[in-house]
Amino acid sequence: MTTEVTEERVIDVTDLRRVYGGGPSGRDKSGQKTQLFEAVRGVTFSVGRGELFALLGTNGAGKTSTLELLEGLAPPASGQVSVLGHDPYRDRAAIRPRIGVMLQEGGFPSELTVRETLRMWAGCTSGARPVGEALDIVGLTRRGGVRVKQLSGGERRRLDLALALLGRPEVLFLDEPTTGLDAEGRRGTWDLVRELRDSGTTVLLTTHYLEEAEDLADRLAILHEGRIAAGGTVEEVVASQPSLISFQLPDGYFVGDLPPLAQLGVTGHETRDRTVKLRTHELQRAATGLLLWAERERLELRGLDVRSASLEEAFLRIARDAEEGATAGADTHEKEPAL
Repeated sequence: MTTEVTEERVIDVTDLRRVYGGGPSGRDKSGQKTQLFEAVRGVTFSVGRGELFALLGTNGAGKTSTLELLEGLAPPASGQVSVLGHDPYRDRAAIRPRIGVMLQEGGFPSELTVRETLRMWAGCTSGARPVGEALDIVGLTRRGGVRVKQLSGGERRRLDLALALLGRPEVLFLDEPTTGLDAEGRRGTWDLVRELRDSGTTVLLTTHYLEEAEDLADRLAILHEGRIAAGGTVEEVVASQPSLISFQLPDGYFVGDLPPLAQLGVTGHETRDRTVKLRTHELQRAATGLLLWAERERLELRGLDVRSASLEEAFLRIARDAEEGATAGADTHEKEPAL
């Protein structure tokens, strides 16, 4: 999955912030002070040429708000953002022909056919690829004469992608690109995105599908309430979380009868009914020690399950830890890790 990435930073983001509400005067039409909401709170990361970078997070984490700043759809409240060496908001005319944007929802004229929609968009796109080629890329050739209002949700997402690819972009922004697609359509989109990346296109992706990020991303960042809670390669993010060993305690045995857990490299444990769960960053050491103990005691560990951490487990734990930290008032305004 890994592809070679140059040292050139195609996207560079430093301490990026976005605030909603307030307006120029800070008051609404009735004169009441408006409530401010900080959706992006000091985000820092960079993306190299030919790299696929994924932004993950729960609803409201700040993924789309961040993406819109990179696309030049709005100016940041503070911080700096550079795309292809330009400020995407101030220099939008310079970078717009070089980027492709797939929004969460497209606003197409419902009475136009798929082919007519692409022709209309191609007329506004510098160096647009042929409409037939764009249809073929996303698998809509046979649906070219169908009106947009008659398309399924998944077909509309493919039309969104075709429009984003019309200009042969150097940088491609994909906001939830496979929402509404069936399993076959999702896999087909993954293959296409992989081919684009391998050909040198830089891709920034937001997704709710952790499997999608795990399969495609060279690096990723997990956002929580507008901040980066963790980031790095998939392997680095997963390795930051403990592996899990679970089993049922044999009758007559208690957790205290197990070998000293610290000596096994166990960093934490919990017991519910007769089921024990051990957390460890040294899975082989902990599992070997536990099995040797069971062998000496001539015990069968029923329900034994030994597994490395997954991206899903890492994501859920990171989100939970960040939530618990916020609840405890742990807003220390520290800088996020630079990615």
